[in-house]
Amino acid sequence: MSPTTQPPKWVFASVLLLPLSVLPHALSQTQAMPDNSANNRAQNQSQTADQQKDNAADRTMTAKIRHALVSDHSLSKYAHNVKVIVSGGAVTLMGPVHSAAEKQSVVAKAETIAGQDKVTDQLTVKQ
Repeated sequence: MSPTTQPPKWVFASVLLLPLSVLPHALSQTQAMPDNSANNRAQNQSQTADQQKDNAADRTMTAKIRHALVSDHSLSKYAHNVKVIVSGGAVTLMGPVHSAAEKQSVVAKAETIAGQDKVTDQLTVKQ
């Protein structure tokens, strides 16, 4: 091919269509998201975050605990995403964390906000 000769038009079309041929495979990889809902129900069938009472004090306490967890950048994504359920001022923490030290840190943050005798620890250390 000389410097003035252009490649055939099909070359441009194949380059443009290549990402479309990869798209179905990429979508199939992202559709199988992990779902631990069954595990959550098995841990404690009576309490889930969507059943939390809708009163201002419980919502405020939940928000304070959630903010304390998320703003601590030393905690893992697991710890940032633990379930915080507040009902009548009583806090239940559920979900996996990476280590016993991280578990202790999450519980301590909740106890600082809610009170030491108001926190139920149902956290698990991920293996």
